[in-house]
Amino acid sequence: MALRIHDAWMLLFVIPALVTPAAINHEDYPADEGDQTSSNDNLIFDDYRGKGCVDDSGFVYKLGERFFPGHSNCPCVCTEDGPVCDQPECPKIHPKCTKVEHNGCCPECKEVKNFCEYHGKNYKILEEFKPSPCEWCRCEPSNEVHCVVADCAVPECVNPVYEPEQCCPVCKNGPNCFAGTTIIPAGIEVKVDDCNICHCHNGDWWKPAQCSKRECQGKQAL
Repeated sequence: MALRIHDAWMLLFVIPALVTPAAINHEDYPADEGDQTSSNDNLIFDDYRGKGCVDDSGFVYKLGERFFPGHSNCPCVCTEDGPVCDQPECPKIHPKCTKVEHNGCCPECKEVKNFCEYHGKNYKILEEFKPSPCEWCRCEPSNEVHCVVADCAVPECVNPVYEPEQCCPVCKNGPNCFAGTTIIPAGIEVKVDDCNICHCHNGDWWKPAQCSKRECQGKQAL
């Protein structure tokens, strides 16, 4: 039985509504090339082997062209086998160099150390100085400081004193020694009590005094 005109028009409205996006097969509609590559984890680059060279930034260079790749400061030439880079014999950096630049193909020294550093202070080459009263130092050409410490002689007294800005102690009252707990001057006999007379050893000021007993005044009084 043939459809009536009214029924035919109703079918035309119903059929488009039944076609949903889920019913469309994506295999029938190939995606753009950009969409395919974006879904992959690794980007696909063109193969430039035999055609050119690519640096670390992605720039392409023609065969025979010189360029500086990102990992090297030395120039390279693009060949069919890839970049061929210069490897010159760079001069050695001065051992006293304190500032090195790597802008060129070879490192270059921009500043040479020409001083010595000692206890936080700088001294010129061959400069002599005294960091303390007992030290004499000099800044050597090797940038090292060599010092000599004064060797003080044994003082000739038992009570030496240290003067300001003076290395070795001095005996302000001259040579002396101990007679018991009493300090007596050297070179003379000293009566330390009623019965003992003492004197210092010649040259051996650190030794106790030599004492001899004499007739005690107390006995004379008896």
